[in-house]
Amino acid sequence: MKSFNGNILFLDRSDINTDEIIPARYLTEVTKEALKPYLLEDLNMEEFDAAAGIKDKSVIVTRANFGCGSSREHAPWALEVNGIHIVIAESFARIFRQNMFNCGMLAIELDKNTIDRLFSRFAGKPCKLETDFENSRLIFRADQLDETIAFEISDFDRALVNAGGWVDYADSNY
Repeated sequence: MKSFNGNILFLDRSDINTDEIIPARYLTEVTKEALKPYLLEDLNMEEFDAAAGIKDKSVIVTRANFGCGSSREHAPWALEVNGIHIVIAESFARIFRQNMFNCGMLAIELDKNTIDRLFSRFAGKPCKLETDFENSRLIFRADQLDETIAFEISDFDRALVNAGGWVDYADSNY
């Protein structure tokens, strides 16, 4: 199972689409590793520098409708190859969300008020996430602040994550 702990990148914008996660011009690459330098290269956010923004980050916290746009596995692959195995948002595009779980990664939905609170308490500070996957809890820590939040995922999505993704799940179950 992948690690779901680490430093958090807060992206304070809704509707971050798959073209911004990994630009279409790189979809001809044949390995995940080849996608690595291009993650969030075209993200349209004022004062965001992709190289500096994702350095040493393992978690993304963002707003609504993350992963909208074209349905492509390359978007979760680009996150995965950069060590980002968990995205926390108000909502996800349906296909992107399932592609995350199919890759053995977490796409955790939290309500708008909780996301707002996380941004107001933790954004702009060095913040870490510890995920207690077995007990479905997220523990946010920054300076002297901490907050534990429960999350829910389906039994099937949990099985996909435990297996390491769809291919490993299918290999062991069919």
